[in-house]
Amino acid sequence: MQVAAPRILIAGTASGVGKTTLACGLLRLLVRRGLKVQAAKCGPDYLDPMMHTHVLGIPSRNLDLFFAGGDLVRELVAEGAQSADITVIEGAMGYYDGISQGHAASAYDLARVTQTPAVLVVDARGRALSVAAEVAGFKRFREPSQVAGVILSRVSKGYFPTMKEMVELETGVRVLGYVPELAGAVLESRHLGLVAAGEVADLGRRVDLIADALEQTIDVDGLLALAHSAPELAYRPRELPEPCAGSPVIAVAFDEAFNFYYEDTLTLLERLGARLVRFSPLEDRHLPAGTCGLYLGGGYPELHAARLSSNEGLRMEVREAVSAGMPTVAECGGFMYLHETLLDAEGVPWPMVGAVPGTSYGLGRLGRFGYVTLTARRASLLADAGQSLPAHEFHYWDSDRPGDAFHAQKPQSSRGWECVVATPTLYAGYPHLYLASCPEAAKRFVDACASFGLAGKAGCP
Repeated sequence: MQVAAPRILIAGTASGVGKTTLACGLLRLLVRRGLKVQAAKCGPDYLDPMMHTHVLGIPSRNLDLFFAGGDLVRELVAEGAQSADITVIEGAMGYYDGISQGHAASAYDLARVTQTPAVLVVDARGRALSVAAEVAGFKRFREPSQVAGVILSRVSKGYFPTMKEMVELETGVRVLGYVPELAGAVLESRHLGLVAAGEVADLGRRVDLIADALEQTIDVDGLLALAHSAPELAYRPRELPEPCAGSPVIAVAFDEAFNFYYEDTLTLLERLGARLVRFSPLEDRHLPAGTCGLYLGGGYPELHAARLSSNEGLRMEVREAVSAGMPTVAECGGFMYLHETLLDAEGVPWPMVGAVPGTSYGLGRLGRFGYVTLTARRASLLADAGQSLPAHEFHYWDSDRPGDAFHAQKPQSSRGWECVVATPTLYAGYPHLYLASCPEAAKRFVDACASFGLAGKAGCP
């Protein structure tokens, strides 16, 4: 299939040059113009898509070439473009930074596979001709590089015309504006990256401040023209399993403690017949009525350990449900919640659900990080023995009982380890899954939930 999909990718020469600030401000500017906008993030990050979603009011999505092949990524872009005038994709890290020492799964790789024009954000503070040298290097490093424009970061209004003329003369790449220093519009960070959108009380005001500034400094018409220059997307639609009957209810933990989910995974579960109902382990006293399955995503349970522990009624209800065989997927923070004990950021122990043995504790540093391929060592909820699932880890907490149902193998590396507590009705481990690229695993989960409901156990206990 081929579809028109106007699109651009906001890339950076490195992390910290202001990609998210520019992306969020640009999204707000495009909405102000009355355009329908789809946002996306290159790679497995959860937090930047939350920012996009806050700005647009519709879900952002992840485009990740490790999780999904080129056809699926192009399909996801095309799918989002059906209801949008433009798709804005935010890159990750430096433009060419991919798996190990290569460019696989990098922002460049995504731009290449989707034939998306890339706009390079370059930090120009304290520099002159070196900026042109850097742009020239990025433009020529790969052929074609997809670099079609530049936006300068942290440059003054007075110096920008000189910088623009110099960069365009030396590189032939069009400079489409600049991002000034934006006092009062800083997006704070935490150990996993940006603070989650829902935790920034005045995020809307900050994004408006960014958009107000960019309206004076960015060539929005030039960016729109660039997006419309992108060729049609060609892809082969994936074949999905038939949806199950009965619309089994999967209760999805969603609040300040649990909010790391891939939008396309949730969409796939619904397409396969599930009905997703959100609940809060912090606030709700019971699981949603008719619950047939649990999805406990990642987040920051260590920051809310006291509140999670104090909701004893729900903790006991979740423990009894898991013990009764309610199909459950618990990733990272959700895995920590299922433990017997969670040590908070101060090292204080708090009782948790107790559905899996052990204690989750802080490492004081980044633990296992990056992409992994999970291979099942024995049959369980999501996979038969020998089957593989793509996953990602990024956490500062660990477990003294991490499980051994899967072997995790880092790509292009000899490093691997055992992980995940799994049974015929449970997946619980630190690796985050991208089930959108594993429809058979997603179908196993939904079918198991339907079977649980047909057995008369829905809403259990």
